[in-house]
Amino acid sequence: MAEILETIMLICFGLSWPINLVKSLRAKTAASTSLKFLILIDLGYVAGIAAKFAAHKINYVLAVYFINLLFVTVNIIVYFINRKIDIKKEKENENNNRLG
Repeated sequence: MAEILETIMLICFGLSWPINLVKSLRAKTAASTSLKFLILIDLGYVAGIAAKFAAHKINYVLAVYFINLLFVTVNIIVYFINRKIDIKKEKENENNNRLG
């Protein structure tokens, strides 16, 4: 029963990551994204995975941890892509202000 409840918790948290990913991809900006927050979440999932291995409880719940870790990691990658876009836009705005 504990594993089922843990899985439900992970699924509930995990559903937010694909939604956040789509939002970040559409926004094309890192302005409203906290890199520290995403890294802390990833570290939490890594700790959960390590706990499963340490307790020798390798089961289907572990798969949910890995899926969530993957989505948060992709969100981190998109953060850096969007940050690069932000920097490019800032430079373009600076150049336009100098010319205009």
